[in-house]
Amino acid sequence: MQGMIVSSNNRQESHGALEDIRIIDFSHALAGPYCTLVLAEYGAEVYKLEPPGGGDMGRGWGPPFAGGQASYFLGLNRGKYGISIDLKRPEGIDICQRLIEKMDVLIENFRPGTMDRLGLGYDDLRRTNPRLIYCSISGYGQNGPSRDEAAMDLVVQCSSGLVSMTGTEDGQLVRSGYSVADVTAGMFATIGILMALRHRDRTGLGQFVDVSMFDTLISAMTSNFMNYLGSGIDPRPMGTAFATIVPYRVFGGQDRSFSLAVGSEKLWSAFCKVIERPDLESHPDYAINSSRVANRKTLEPLLALIFAQRPAADWIAKLRAVGIPCSLVRTFSEVVDDPQSVIREMFPTLDHPTAGRHRVTGRPVKLSRMPGDNTMHAPLLGQHTRQVLLDLLDLDPSTIDELIKAGIVSTKEEDSAGMAPT
Repeated sequence: MQGMIVSSNNRQESHGALEDIRIIDFSHALAGPYCTLVLAEYGAEVYKLEPPGGGDMGRGWGPPFAGGQASYFLGLNRGKYGISIDLKRPEGIDICQRLIEKMDVLIENFRPGTMDRLGLGYDDLRRTNPRLIYCSISGYGQNGPSRDEAAMDLVVQCSSGLVSMTGTEDGQLVRSGYSVADVTAGMFATIGILMALRHRDRTGLGQFVDVSMFDTLISAMTSNFMNYLGSGIDPRPMGTAFATIVPYRVFGGQDRSFSLAVGSEKLWSAFCKVIERPDLESHPDYAINSSRVANRKTLEPLLALIFAQRPAADWIAKLRAVGIPCSLVRTFSEVVDDPQSVIREMFPTLDHPTAGRHRVTGRPVKLSRMPGDNTMHAPLLGQHTRQVLLDLLDLDPSTIDELIKAGIVSTKEEDSAGMAPT
């Protein structure tokens, strides 16, 4: 790993596709850390930079906590090396500039302009590292009238239009059940970085990657916006229903809820047989999908009465037998215990020096040749500062001791950088 001693005993020998990529991560909270989590899972060396003292705000986002560590932070920051440098001190900025010269990628999600004021903006750094790929994640992007607006996930779910169509059929608005604006921005940042790396392979030059939560959430809602652009009609909350396919929603069985999706006329024919209503198949109000959409207010209540007569598991068995997509509305505990989750290795176990053994989510993409690995737990604050300064900047131990004493950097002297999943 490019001479990085700290990594020698802690990563699997079969390295991932990004094993030769070094990333310095100034990000915090969710969008940036999710991006670097994905990159770390496939072999990139990620150096998570945090301020001395409290560190990433995500360290305090709990409960739950395990051994003083927020479960939120443990999951998002595994596989990364922890370094702690004070960006309010000019000596700290100098150390960062020297580290960045050795990096392939920098990622940050401060307010636009913050890194420029620190002397760590792209125009400052490209002079000493023209190969640097510099990714900035923000709420609304690096230009435009909303550039300087503060943004959090809920706020961008609203400003992008998502919340306007997310809620109950009687009009009660709700946020997405997970932080979709943050995670979508993190995923697109990953894509942008990989595209920039591909371009650098051809040209030898880095570039600036501008990712906003606002832009990426609009892109993720392409199908919804195309419906609006085609009709001029603003979407409204529909519960679990879908505007252009019927039946496609959650229904209540005799005991619990389940979902189904009838996306073609072939499936509609099979569906009518499953519910023992062959008369519906050729009924003029329901025979084709556009008619079913137009008449959903009569069809869906009719189906609800039918489904309420049997347990959900019975309906699931019948629907699956004819190829209709369906699922119980499952709890997280059911998902974690699902044999499919086990086979797909979606909840591996890591060991942490203070949190102990804990489960995390697994890699989302399976690669056959370079599968990647994530055997390192989330770092303690400043856990690898000393080793990074030794290995990457070739500072002597006495100089590092002086930096620690002056409060310019901080370190947590821990030998363990993670253990293999079980």
